[in-house]
Amino acid sequence: MKEENTKKIAKIALGAGLIFAGIGHLTFARKAFQAQVPNWVPLKKDDTVIQSGLVEIALGTALIFAPEKHKKTVGKIAAGLFTAVFPGNIAQYRNKRSAFGLDTDTKRFGRLFFQPVLVYWALRSTGNIK
Repeated sequence: MKEENTKKIAKIALGAGLIFAGIGHLTFARKAFQAQVPNWVPLKKDDTVIQSGLVEIALGTALIFAPEKHKKTVGKIAAGLFTAVFPGNIAQYRNKRSAFGLDTDTKRFGRLFFQPVLVYWALRSTGNIK
């Protein structure tokens, strides 16, 4: 498979994952996502979850459907989002909040290492990293 096809599939998969997560923010996983909102965020946890869910749906849609000329910009924005929400993963670990099957310190700690993978995935699949 050509590298460009692999990148396209990876970009679409990431976009679909963001859309799915965004829908989860608004519906079936709303409470679980609240466990990741750090206490220092100046909004209500539910408002933060709803707003971030809308952002994820919009960004996932952009990853899938944005014109080629905007691909790199959308990838950078996605990487920025994954970086911006990382404090939520840290808060979940530090505050020992169980959600998404992360019910031990070991699992919550292991989750911290997945966020850089998402940042890389967003940048690589959109041509920002060769």
